[in-house]
Amino acid sequence: MARKQGAIDEEGAPVAERRRQPTPRRERASPAQFMREVRAELRKVSWPTRSEVVNYSIVTLVVVVILTAVIGALDYGFGEAVLKLFER
Repeated sequence: MARKQGAIDEEGAPVAERRRQPTPRRERASPAQFMREVRAELRKVSWPTRSEVVNYSIVTLVVVVILTAVIGALDYGFGEAVLKLFER
């Protein structure tokens, strides 16, 4: 089996394999270079308009209020059902 995989030759001697050289690591950027790159990337971002932010914020708050009401109602309903179930 090892012979088929190329680990040993026909006489049973191990076959030498070349190891891959590790890729050279890039040097770390200085803090100033890092900040320049961050600013360059932030310029590429497509920022939302003020009206979009307001609209999305309102939608988020409405959904949170609705889901809070639904979960609260379910909690109250299940709580009352459990209390009635265990009454004597």
